[in-house]
Amino acid sequence: MLTVVLGLAGALVYGAADFVGGLAARRISALRVTALGAVSGVVLLLVGALVVPGRWSAEALLWGGVSGVTGAAAIALLYACLAIGPMSILSPLTAVTSAIVPLTWGLATGSQLGPLAYPALGLALVAVVLVGFVPGEGAVRPSARGLVMATISGTLIGAFYILMEQTPDDSGLVPLIANRTVNATVMIAAIVVVAVVAAHRGVRADARLAVLDGAHGAPHALGTLRSSAAGLRAGWRGGIALALVCGVLDAAANVIALLGLRLGNLEVVSVLTALYPAGTILLAAVVLRERVARPQWVGLTLALAASAMLALA
Repeated sequence: MLTVVLGLAGALVYGAADFVGGLAARRISALRVTALGAVSGVVLLLVGALVVPGRWSAEALLWGGVSGVTGAAAIALLYACLAIGPMSILSPLTAVTSAIVPLTWGLATGSQLGPLAYPALGLALVAVVLVGFVPGEGAVRPSARGLVMATISGTLIGAFYILMEQTPDDSGLVPLIANRTVNATVMIAAIVVVAVVAAHRGVRADARLAVLDGAHGAPHALGTLRSSAAGLRAGWRGGIALALVCGVLDAAANVIALLGLRLGNLEVVSVLTALYPAGTILLAAVVLRERVARPQWVGLTLALAASAMLALA
């Protein structure tokens, strides 16, 4: 029962992190959101490590560090494939793959579940697909490139759970600290590389020239530029604040998932956590007044039914 609660809680917090991260990405780049979120996540986990006892060991750091690399690659591929689209197919494909990979691993390595758990997990996978459905894409076919990227991203997300399960039970939050540290390092390095490449290609120089041309083009242009700059600074401040909150929520979700893995089993936690789009769509419905599509309501209903079956199992 506790494993089911933790799995669903992890899904909701992950979904909230994605929702806040999406708002932040509207103001600053997704890459910057990911990097800032990783940094704030490290800070939260370091503070948590003062409260939650954990043994620092090479094994905990190794598995946590490797999961940080796979996590960074998974996020990059996820953003890239969703940019290609259609999201209505690639988003649920990523989510369901992230559930199937650890589920298959757990069953292949001898994990035993009750007879009611198997149909419940199957029902939960159907719910993952429906909850992750993004309406409004029409009948656009996904490209082979998008399908491959979504599948690899989901596989790497699923690998996170497998790698976390390998960590010592007495390591506390140490593996997650290693995960976030590596993730932040990779993301910051990626931002530096992108900035260097952009500068080399003259993107920044062209932007400066455009601003200078505008400033000398008309008497009122300087005031317009000042107003635009003030709005830009406000947007940046808001984006940075949201990115930091996103990182805290994501780190908290990781803690919940890790606790679920140590108290329960890999299959149940990974499948239920893959319902993370539910948290996103519910927050979008409440905060942004976005309409929840009928397939998503069906998916939420099936998710509740699957959760009840898993609790009984």
